[in-house]
Amino acid sequence: MAREYSIEHTRNIGIMAHIDAGKTTATERILFYSGVNYKMGEVHDGAATMDWMVQEQERGITITSAATNCFWAPAQGPFKGVRHRINIIDTPGHVDFTIEVERSLRVLDGAVALFDGAKGVEPQSETVWRQADRYRVPRICFVNKMDKAGADFPMCLGSIRERLGATPVAIQWPLGRAEDFRGIVDLPSMTAIEYDAESLGARFRTVAIPDSLHAECTAARLALCEACADHHAAVMEKYVAGALEAITEDELHAALRAATLRFAFVPVLCGSAFHNQAIQPLLDAVVSYLPSPLDVPPVRGIDPSKGTKSRRARRGGRAPQSSRTFGEGEDTIGRRADDAEPFAALAFKVVSDTFVGNLTYFRVYSGTLETGSTVLNATRGKRERIGRILRMHANKREDVKSCCAGNIYAAVGLRETGTGDTLCDQKHPILLERMEFPDPVISIAIEARTKADLDRLGGSLQKIANEDPSFRFYANEETGQTIIAGMGELHLEIMVDRLRREFGVATSVGKPQVAYRETVTRAVVGVQGRFVRQTGGHGQYGHVVIDLEPGARGSGFVFENEIAGGAIPREFIPHVERGIEGAMSRGVLAGFPVIDLVVRLRDGSFHQVDSSGPAFEVAASQAFQEACRQAEPQLLEPMMAVEILTPEGYLGEVLGDLNSRRGRVTQMSQRGGLRIVRAEVPLATMFGYATDLRSHTQGRADHSMQFSHYAPVPQNLQEEIVSTHYGGYFRF
Repeated sequence: MAREYSIEHTRNIGIMAHIDAGKTTATERILFYSGVNYKMGEVHDGAATMDWMVQEQERGITITSAATNCFWAPAQGPFKGVRHRINIIDTPGHVDFTIEVERSLRVLDGAVALFDGAKGVEPQSETVWRQADRYRVPRICFVNKMDKAGADFPMCLGSIRERLGATPVAIQWPLGRAEDFRGIVDLPSMTAIEYDAESLGARFRTVAIPDSLHAECTAARLALCEACADHHAAVMEKYVAGALEAITEDELHAALRAATLRFAFVPVLCGSAFHNQAIQPLLDAVVSYLPSPLDVPPVRGIDPSKGTKSRRARRGGRAPQSSRTFGEGEDTIGRRADDAEPFAALAFKVVSDTFVGNLTYFRVYSGTLETGSTVLNATRGKRERIGRILRMHANKREDVKSCCAGNIYAAVGLRETGTGDTLCDQKHPILLERMEFPDPVISIAIEARTKADLDRLGGSLQKIANEDPSFRFYANEETGQTIIAGMGELHLEIMVDRLRREFGVATSVGKPQVAYRETVTRAVVGVQGRFVRQTGGHGQYGHVVIDLEPGARGSGFVFENEIAGGAIPREFIPHVERGIEGAMSRGVLAGFPVIDLVVRLRDGSFHQVDSSGPAFEVAASQAFQEACRQAEPQLLEPMMAVEILTPEGYLGEVLGDLNSRRGRVTQMSQRGGLRIVRAEVPLATMFGYATDLRSHTQGRADHSMQFSHYAPVPQNLQEEIVSTHYGGYFRF
C-alpha cells in the first residue's frame, strides 16, 4: 500500500497541560478547522470527541489519552501550502493520570504545551514539561484563554522562564486582553489578525496594528529577531547591521524551526480555543516548527539475543534521562524512519475493548507491516499475529490494510503484548528501551457485594491492570482482602466506577490507605543467611554473606556482586538477587516494600550436590531480613507538592490549616490579588482537603497537588502506624 503522505510531511504531536487549561477544547477546534469534524463538541456539554469515556463526560476532564489524526496545509512557514498528516494525542491534565502523558510522550516527536493565560505555569505544567525534557521532545507553547479575566501574556512568558527554566520567545502578541481580546499580532509579519465570531473563527481579516500596541509589538519582534539571529546566517547578518525591517518572514520561520529542533528556545503563541481564536496559526506552527520523524535521531535498541545491562535500579529507581537510546558502550542497533528498514514498533497503550478484545496502540519507527502478518514481541520472546490494523479517531476505528514508518496505529489480536513491549521483524530482532512507571501512592480495600460479582472481580481487575501500568491489585495474605492501589483518590474512584459500568461488578470499598515504604538508616556488614535442609536423598543448601547500606533518595534497589574465587557459582548469583528482591516486597518494620538501599554480596558457600537456585533465594531472603533488622529500619511516607491560590484575606486560615497537617511551606508569592502558597504535605493528612479548603475560604481558594517524594515519618507517628498496619485489617 502506497503512503498517502511522506514521512517528511508527517507530524506526531501531543497536547499537554495542567488540568482545565483547555487541551481538549483546543483539540476539538483543531479537528473542526482541519475538516475532520463538521461541528465542535464542548467539554462542558460532554460532547467533546476526545473525551469519549462516560466518566470523562460526567466530570468534564480527560482521564485517558486519546489518539486521532487530521490534515493541514499551513498558510505560512517553510511548508506553506503543503498538506501534512498530523497524528495527535490529547493527554490528561490531572496528576492522577500523569502515566498517560508519560507513555504518550515516549512515542511522540513533538508537543504543544498549553497554559491558562490567567495562571501561567501550574504544578502539572511543570510535571509534563519535565517528562518532555526526559524524552527530548521539542515543544511549542500556546497561551490559551486570553479572553479570560486576569489573562496576562507577559506574566505567562515570565512564569515559563522562571518555573520551567526554558527560554520562551513570543512569535505572537495578543490583540486586546480579557473580554476585549479579539485576535493576535503576528510578529514575523507585523500584521494584526481579527477573528470573525459569526463564522466560529473560520474567517478572519488582517488589520493594522493599533497605535496602543505598536511599541510593545516592535519590542517583541526585536526580541524575536535577536533570539533567531544565532540560528540563521541571514538573520544574524541583518540583525548585526541593524536592518531589522529587512529580515523576512521566511528567514524568521526557518530560524524558529532550527531553534525549536535544537531545544534552543520555545516559540510561544496565544489565543482562545473556547472562542475560536488563533487555532489556525497554531496548526501552522505545528507543521512549521515541530519535527517530522526524519528530524529526530533514529530510535536505538539492542539485539534481544545478546541482552543488555540495566540502566535503571531494579525497584523504585528514576526514569532514564532519555528513553530513545540505550547507554553508551553497549552494542546498539539503529532504526531510521524509513519504510525500507526492518519493521520496529513500540506498543505504548493497551485498551480492553468490548467488541474487539485487546486494542494495542503502537508507534511504527521503521518498516512496514500488513494485516495478517506475524511479528516478534522482542520483550517477551513471543510471536504475535496482527489480526487487524486500525487508525484510531478517539474511540472510532478505521481499518487499514498496512502500516508504515512514522505513524501511530492500533492492532487487534495481540494476546501477549503489554505497554512498553517492542514489536519487530522476526528476522531482524531489536529490543527498544521499555518505559518506566511510578509506584502507586494510595490504596483501598475492595470487596465484591455478591458471589456473582466475586467471580468476575479478579478477571476485571486484571484487564484494568493490563491497561494501566500505574494501577495495581493484590491480596493481603494475612487478611484475605483484595487491595487496589493507584496514583490518587480520583484514580481509584474512576477504577471502581469502571468496574461497575464496564464489567458489571458491584463492590464496596474501604477508606483510602497511604502506600508507605520502608528503608534503612545505617550500614551493616557481614550478615549471614544460611538455608540447610536434609530430608533424605537430595537436600538443599545455600549460604550467603551480605552488606547492606542506605541508598540515595530515589535510587531504588542496587545489587552489587563482589564474589571472588568462586565462593558462590556464577549461576546462583541471579537467584541471590531474586531472593533479596522478593524479601524487599515485605519489610521487617510494618510489612511495607523496602526502597533505596544498596546490597553487596561479599561471600558465601555452596555444596556440590545439595546447592540449588531456590536454596540460595531462601538464604538471601533470610540474610536480607536479618540485615534490615540490624540496620535500624525507618518508615517513609509519600509527600505531596501542594500549590494553593487563595485571596489575601484567607492566607492565615490556609497556613494554619497546612500547619495542622504537618505541612511545610516552601515558597510564597503573589499574583494580582491572590497569594500563591507552595508547600510539602504528607499525603496521609490530605484526604478531604478540597472540602476543608473551600470551607476555610468560602469557596474562593483553589489547589492542586502531585506526588513529590518519600520522607521519614516522625517517630511517634511511626509507632502508631506500625501497630495499626502490621497484620491489621483495612476497615470498611
